[in-house]
Amino acid sequence: MTTKNKWCLILGVSSGIGQACARSLSEAGWNILGVHFDIAEREQEINELKSALEKNSERVVFFNRNADSKKERLAIVEEIAEITGEQGVELMLHSLAFGTLLPFIKTENVEVVMQKNQMDMTLSVMAHSLVYWTQDLWEKKLLPRGGKIFAMTSGGSVMYSQNYGAVSAAKCALESHCKQLATELAPFGIMVNAIRAGVTDTPSLKKIPEFKALIHRAESFNPHGRLSTPEDIGIALRDLSEMQHSWMTGNVINIDGGEILTI
Repeated sequence: MTTKNKWCLILGVSSGIGQACARSLSEAGWNILGVHFDIAEREQEINELKSALEKNSERVVFFNRNADSKKERLAIVEEIAEITGEQGVELMLHSLAFGTLLPFIKTENVEVVMQKNQMDMTLSVMAHSLVYWTQDLWEKKLLPRGGKIFAMTSGGSVMYSQNYGAVSAAKCALESHCKQLATELAPFGIMVNAIRAGVTDTPSLKKIPEFKALIHRAESFNPHGRLSTPEDIGIALRDLSEMQHSWMTGNVINIDGGEILTI
């Protein structure tokens, strides 16, 4: 089967790494299913992205819905089943980046700290949703043998940043979920891996209050002398998508130019 007949599902398709991966996979001929959750002000930008993808992909279908909603997820999975038929989704990328950025402990300089509902939301969107999407796609027989699942983690799973605590917890949970799913899906020839990007200049990065310090640290110590780019991840994912077996599974794959080794 040629790549042009294959479907990939990207959760978080409209921005940053998710968008770059959609562009890269589209250039390789993949059909794109994209889930995003954007306000009306971004409609033109999203339409331009979809048009750009359609220049290479035979079909591009976007869903502007909340990927963390069970009701919306089930509805989208039903639509995916109708769109892809028995072929299903041969690659899924989990690239949802929506969480609360606050410290945990009040001090003289910190008045607002993380609350339970904020922690729960962050973990649900950025970690647990991977499990629920995988479960629903599996139940609908939309994950064929030879399929690939990737989830975007970050160096924040192993390093401290003042406001990153809940997201760090989510990334740790995400990596753990990947290992569990990899083990359970291995008998069916489906690989599951986390991708750990370096500090990458994306809209999500700029929401972190200390993002300038993170950029400076990465630029100073990355062995390549620069930040990671979304395109770096897109190219790597395209290469990984071409693997013909599921023997590389359950890993955290560093795609960061060696950054994690130096900072």
